[in-house]
Amino acid sequence: MLLHLHPDNPQPRNIKTIVECLLDGGVIIYPTDTIYGLGCDIFQHKAVERICQIKQVNPAKARLSFICYDLSDLSNYTKSISTPLYRLLKTYLPGPYTFILPASKQVPRILKSKKDTIGLRVPDNVIARSLIKELGHPILSSSLPGVLTRDPGSSAEVPQALPVEEYTDPEMIHDKFEHVVDIVVDGGIGGIIPSTVVDCTGDAPEVIRKGLGEWEVEAD
Repeated sequence: MLLHLHPDNPQPRNIKTIVECLLDGGVIIYPTDTIYGLGCDIFQHKAVERICQIKQVNPAKARLSFICYDLSDLSNYTKSISTPLYRLLKTYLPGPYTFILPASKQVPRILKSKKDTIGLRVPDNVIARSLIKELGHPILSSSLPGVLTRDPGSSAEVPQALPVEEYTDPEMIHDKFEHVVDIVVDGGIGGIIPSTVVDCTGDAPEVIRKGLGEWEVEAD
């Protein structure tokens, strides 16, 4: 199903339809402030496994992340963080960043890395945040290009000469993935640059992937 949502004022009826799909264990493709992504309810274990199958990755090695409505979710899904780190997150979020943080016990085990961490995002995207608000808890976030550029015979992603429209144009995305996901959310043309990933589990934040988000943290 291809379901159109207005990027600034998403229709409540369509939001409800998508959330009902997520609660039933469905998998969706939805827009963020960076690129279109695969998503599901983080508490639907089989749906998480289904996304890993689509991407052909081992859940234990997938380094999955999820998107939250705002920083109020930090207390639920991360261990206690310092005041300076909270201020840092507040400076950059909502925005095109994924922060690696220590996971709390409330994070489903399938989403945790071996280091007991989780990637957390608060996207600056009305549709994504409206879905989370209606659902009441986070949605899995897994970049769509990772699906399109993965070699079926390998666990590693490999570059391929794919038309950019195949992961930015909702109608083309639907044509390609309508048989493997339940809903493709049409929120307009998507971006092509993923989020900037920042590891905040060490002594100082460390950028481990430079993406759309600029990173300018002054040294102490």
